[in-house]
Amino acid sequence: METFWFCMVALMIAIYVILDGFDLGAGAIHLLVAKTNDERKAVLQSIGPFFDGNEVWLLAAGGTLFFAFPVLYASSFQGFYLPLMLVLWLLMARGLSIELRNHLDAPMWRPLWDAGFCVSSLLLAIVFGAALGNVVRGVPLDDTHEFFLPLWTDWKPGQNPGILDWYTVTASIATLGALALHGALWVRYKTEGAVRDRAAALARNLFAPLGLFTAVLSLMTFSVQPHVLESYTTRPWGLLFPLVAAGGFAYAFAMSRAGKEIEAFLGSCVYLTGMLTSAAFGLFPYVLPSCVDPKASLTIWNAAPNSYSLNVALFWWLPGMALAIAYFLFLYRRFAGKVQLSLS
Repeated sequence: METFWFCMVALMIAIYVILDGFDLGAGAIHLLVAKTNDERKAVLQSIGPFFDGNEVWLLAAGGTLFFAFPVLYASSFQGFYLPLMLVLWLLMARGLSIELRNHLDAPMWRPLWDAGFCVSSLLLAIVFGAALGNVVRGVPLDDTHEFFLPLWTDWKPGQNPGILDWYTVTASIATLGALALHGALWVRYKTEGAVRDRAAALARNLFAPLGLFTAVLSLMTFSVQPHVLESYTTRPWGLLFPLVAAGGFAYAFAMSRAGKEIEAFLGSCVYLTGMLTSAAFGLFPYVLPSCVDPKASLTIWNAAPNSYSLNVALFWWLPGMALAIAYFLFLYRRFAGKVQLSLS
């Protein structure tokens, strides 16, 4: 059951990144692809029906983490207090920017909230990337499974790391690039006219740097976290996950060049899934490695409750997931197709 819940948490995080990732990306790029008020409303309308629903998967992943790995939940929420507060404030700023932009028709009002939406979306992508980098790199866990991370120390991974170092910053840039590309492909698929054309041009320009950062980050990971390389060496079948990521990236690139919008976006979904499952496979059975003492690391066994609790949790989790999946199938079918650019 511990392995099952590890896979389910990883899957739910991947679903969240795929779904909320495109509206984070759309927010991060929307000042670049939308120049007028109507164009910006078109970008917002492309994500509007899905915006709140996509974040359900973040709450669901957090809730599942709470009952499946309560020790990890307690330890990470204490140690990552600063970035979690940043995420909370940025999520609020992002939601308020969407809700408040149309409340007044004033020269400075809408540009202010449009900038707020862009900046909060961009910073959320960066913070999420740094968080993933911290989990992969490891944190200074002690025997009590407690730790604290300052914002930075000497900018080097090691036994005295900060939230930011050269590895986590690289992870942040790669995450921002991946979500910006994901959002650009979504906006291209959902809009028409000048917005679509600018999103398509931006996507074309993002493929090369994202491919470079993906390769560099992968090599850095093997150096920073030797357990990842060990996982792939001892279980070579796991190379399937990086191959899925590479295949999704290549497919998205080819379909984007061919002008096939939905296919390019789906390729981006496969790329993100492959990258996240590659990281999860590389870390297994760790859920939070220690960079001080590997014996102090949290694993699927010492972070989970007893088997009875995990079995009981399954009976509550399955109906909830069935309802969530049914809702999302209805939602994405109901609001399929292009949005209209003329919204005044």
